[in-house]
Amino acid sequence: MTLLLPLLAALQSQPGQEGGFWFPVQASNHAPFYDWVFFFILIVSAVFLLAITVSAIWFLFKYHRSRAPEPEPSTSHSTTIEIVWSVIPAFLLAYMFWLGFVGFMDHRTPPADAYEIYATGRKWSWSFTYPNGAESEELHVPLDRPVKIIMGSQDVIHSLFIPAFRVKQDVVPGRYTDLWFTATMEGEFELYCAEYCGKDHSSMQSTVFVQPEGQFNAWAEEAADFISKLPPAEAGARVFKMKGCIACHSTDGSVITGPSFKGQFGTERKLADGSTVVMDENYIRKSILEPNSQVVAGFDPVMTNFQGQVTDDQIRVLIEYIKSVKE
Repeated sequence: MTLLLPLLAALQSQPGQEGGFWFPVQASNHAPFYDWVFFFILIVSAVFLLAITVSAIWFLFKYHRSRAPEPEPSTSHSTTIEIVWSVIPAFLLAYMFWLGFVGFMDHRTPPADAYEIYATGRKWSWSFTYPNGAESEELHVPLDRPVKIIMGSQDVIHSLFIPAFRVKQDVVPGRYTDLWFTATMEGEFELYCAEYCGKDHSSMQSTVFVQPEGQFNAWAEEAADFISKLPPAEAGARVFKMKGCIACHSTDGSVITGPSFKGQFGTERKLADGSTVVMDENYIRKSILEPNSQVVAGFDPVMTNFQGQVTDDQIRVLIEYIKSVKE
């Protein structure tokens, strides 16, 4: 096993590097151990595959009927060989199980003082809520501090996956799941949904920003009170993106899952039930809180209900943003 260590070290990406051939950079406390276990199992499997394949080929030629007469029946055997080929694989398998058990228990046992962030998955975006009430569509975490992500879904099963941190966990509607990590490298890292969740699954991506704790605290303080510090339309644009509206509604006239908002405020809209309604402030508010009560003709009633998930201030600035999206 000692002979494998240099090879394992060579294959793994190292902290501070751009990543290895197999994996991205190691940017969390979990990454070095998980990578080591992966390569250990890979190398052991490759050694046994090579040994068995070479032996089979060698026996094929050595004992080919045209080269060697049919051997006489024999009951002799080597007890030593039988013990070796049974005991060594058994110890290796037991060691692999132990590594997996240790890694699983560590992954499922966050520190008691971990910083908690709530993540919400929806078709097709992420939203993250922090202890001080701040919200963002990207995940911001402090450097070198344990972070626990508590996750829920508004619609279907999603899966939060951060490759550089080597963490992935399903996000299930109707219950909370969680994962934890300690980010060990400052920078930006990719975050994906790793569970097929619908036609725009591939666009359900975000970014993890890892910052020194002082910078992170300053960001969280500013993010918690951005509505009072920005012009209403600008704050509304931020809420529009943060709440995932951008995944279904365009502002350039193109049709996605829902109707575009470009130049629509104040116009008459035909609904699926044949009635018409003017797109004013009340229409927008009701569409956010009771989306299936006013479905626009030609579109499916698939919008998530945001009742209890948006504040009056957020609705107010969203309305101002939609007003500003003109021809």
